[in-house]
Amino acid sequence: MDNIFLATGHFLAAFAMVAILAVEMTLIRPGITSEQVVRVRRLDGFYGSLIGLILFIGILQVSTGTKGQDFYTDNPVFWLKMAAFALVGILSIPPTIRIYYWWQQARGGAFFSAPEEEVAKVRLFLKLEAAVFATIPGFAVAAASGVGL
Repeated sequence: MDNIFLATGHFLAAFAMVAILAVEMTLIRPGITSEQVVRVRRLDGFYGSLIGLILFIGILQVSTGTKGQDFYTDNPVFWLKMAAFALVGILSIPPTIRIYYWWQQARGGAFFSAPEEEVAKVRLFLKLEAAVFATIPGFAVAAASGVGL
């Protein structure tokens, strides 16, 4: 049996990512306030940390699991999962950059107002992240079940 603690940590980190993504989508709206930008920046930092944690735990699971590393690395469905995960990470970059710029503007003490077109663009990226992220559990279950071998 694979390490239950690694699997649990992997799932909990993934669920936390989904929760943060949902909160970011809720807070990032036209009229976002300086206080909300500060919260979103902090959440976005946790989001990035969770990406790293999930990757670290996943590598441990693949390299130390009872099925053996080849079970996963020889499976094209596993690589679809990895590609989806990488795409989520790539899609998270533009929102992170924009959130950082908003945070810099908001902490300057002057009146802050994020332009609506920037908010719309960030929201689009967040929705794309969520859509791609939603494919990962299916790929994960299929790969762990040996689909693709």
